[in-house]
Amino acid sequence: MEKTNIKIFSGSASIGLAEKISTYLHLPLGKIQTGKFADGEISIKICENVRGTDVYIIQSTSHDVNYNLMELLIMIDAFKRASATRITAVIPYFGYARQDRKDRPRVPITAKLVANLLTIAGASRILTMDLHADQIQGFFDIPVDHLFAAPIFIEYLERNSDGKDYVIVSPDTGSVPRARGLAKRLNAGLAIVDKRRPQPNISEVVNIIGEVSGKDLIIYDDIIDTGGTLVNAAEKLKEKGARSIWVCCTHAILSNNAEEKLKNSTIEKVIFSDTIALSNAAAKLEEMVILSVNELLGEAILRIHNNDSVSSLFV
Repeated sequence: MEKTNIKIFSGSASIGLAEKISTYLHLPLGKIQTGKFADGEISIKICENVRGTDVYIIQSTSHDVNYNLMELLIMIDAFKRASATRITAVIPYFGYARQDRKDRPRVPITAKLVANLLTIAGASRILTMDLHADQIQGFFDIPVDHLFAAPIFIEYLERNSDGKDYVIVSPDTGSVPRARGLAKRLNAGLAIVDKRRPQPNISEVVNIIGEVSGKDLIIYDDIIDTGGTLVNAAEKLKEKGARSIWVCCTHAILSNNAEEKLKNSTIEKVIFSDTIALSNAAAKLEEMVILSVNELLGEAILRIHNNDSVSSLFV
């Protein structure tokens, strides 16, 4: 495939993933210096000529979300002022996506604000993965390519099925379309956890919809933050007679000792993608499997650069 006039750069939050993507594309990772002034201001310097190039900046807006988002915005501005022809912000994990609607009085729609910031900074298009809410694509006035991590989970589960009678579990009603899609591809059953969330990061499991007794369950979600929702759901499913419980999740935020909660839970295996760089504590969990999205993102970058279809990468 044609790869002339294309350059890959990384923000500080996604260096490991960016290196894998650049290796997949057989391209060197671009040279850029990032640092801080004494008062905490972020400084950026591009260390090579990018005039007239098709630039891809890989940066998840994960913890510290505010720093990484600001770094990404400044990088976009730097490339725009350095006369890059097109700037694609590759955001494997799109932070603030959970604030996508005005569901209470006097609250912001922060996902829309972030979309505006990226556009005004100078991004030409966005490449992201497993948005918390599909409608966020409509918050942008520039093209958005929205990928899904499901293909890498499907490949892993098919290779490690060992005759398991899978049932895919949606951890809430909002995740049902995602779970239904995975169940269809794996020819598996579907169950739904009916939960209530009285306040952010706190949830209560009310009921389980579907047959789970004697089944091998896979809870499928886009984000694990504190892990409380997941652990509560797993306990309820075990009470209902589940034979085994695995978890597949795209974005491993893992806040507030979530690693310990997962380790001490009834969950036997947790399968994450590497959209977010894991902490040392999380990476050492014996029950954890990390699957890389580098080939999905790398292939999407090639197709965007060559003006080819990206839709065949969707599930």
